[in-house]
Amino acid sequence: MPKRLIMLAVLVPLGAAVTWYAVYGTANPARPAPGPKTADAAVPVMIAEARREDVPVFLTGLGTVTAYNSVLIRSRVDGQILKLDFSEGQEVRAGDTLVEIDPKPLKALLSQAQAGMAKDQAQLANAKLDLTRATQLQNSGSVTKQQFDAARALVDQIDASTKVDEAVIDAAEVQLGYTTIRTPIDGRVGTRLVDVGNLVRASDTTGIVTVNQIKPIFVAFDLPSDSLPRVRAKMKAGDLSVTAVDNHGKDLATGRLTVVDNHVDAATATVRYKADFDNADEVLWPGQFVSVRLQLDIRQNAITVPSVAIEHGPDGAFVYIVDANHVVGKRPVMVGLANGTVTVVDEGLQPGEQVITDGQYRVQAGTTVSILPASATTSVPSS
Repeated sequence: MPKRLIMLAVLVPLGAAVTWYAVYGTANPARPAPGPKTADAAVPVMIAEARREDVPVFLTGLGTVTAYNSVLIRSRVDGQILKLDFSEGQEVRAGDTLVEIDPKPLKALLSQAQAGMAKDQAQLANAKLDLTRATQLQNSGSVTKQQFDAARALVDQIDASTKVDEAVIDAAEVQLGYTTIRTPIDGRVGTRLVDVGNLVRASDTTGIVTVNQIKPIFVAFDLPSDSLPRVRAKMKAGDLSVTAVDNHGKDLATGRLTVVDNHVDAATATVRYKADFDNADEVLWPGQFVSVRLQLDIRQNAITVPSVAIEHGPDGAFVYIVDANHVVGKRPVMVGLANGTVTVVDEGLQPGEQVITDGQYRVQAGTTVSILPASATTSVPSS
């Protein structure tokens, strides 16, 4: 290594001679050459393996949960509410009593109709006796034909009156029955709209309470009109599976497609569909918004990778692959359908190749990486 002469001046007391010393040394001591990178310098990433699997083909959309049946409970007679036989939010069965209306006015009308019938029945019995006498007297010539005809007509007239009385009684009994309001369907009641003690009328439109049938339940959703031919063709082959998904991507329930609307909405170019769900665990609720996956087909034996492995650049989609030496390569790919967290790769990958799923922003072609376990993270602490 070359040496350089370094002159040093040594200070001595005033008046003394200044002596210069020559010292040989190096001005810039040599630094050790950098050694090869160690494993600690490798970029930590997470990887997944491309693999073959059967991938469902879905149509997706947004849906609204609707009650299977919904009934607004209203009064069919005028009267005062004496009792509400339900708790808000209670589950009820068809035939359960919900509301009791004061029956006394209608009971009085029924009694009046029954009394009128009793009166007419008594008159009918007397008229029949008169007709029997008139028949006997006519045979002896003591009663004219006109008197006989009048007696017979009176019997028919009173008999018709008793039939009217029967109809009036039936109507009064029906009206009286309306004072007890029962639910016509199984379901769950909502919040009451009228309190005990209030007067209700048959002409009221607000109702007393609503009963919604939620087991089973419907999910209504719209899809583009070009989905119609494929959906109808698959429905002819069998039931189509529909999955309701919440806004966190969690599957809530699986049902089947049951209704295809009879027209295309010209304003939105969509078709309304309905799916039927058993909803035994009541995870779906009327008015709830959900995402919907309608399964049309299954793509057999496709090469798939996690969707997070797919990157996009000016030249199209690509993935970062990791070879056996943990060195990164950049590979262009042609992607097919994306099914939730999985994407089908039509060209560019083979089963068993490893792709980076987390940490792509820290690597490029030629980067050496270290593989983190699935539970780890590659995020860099903020400085």
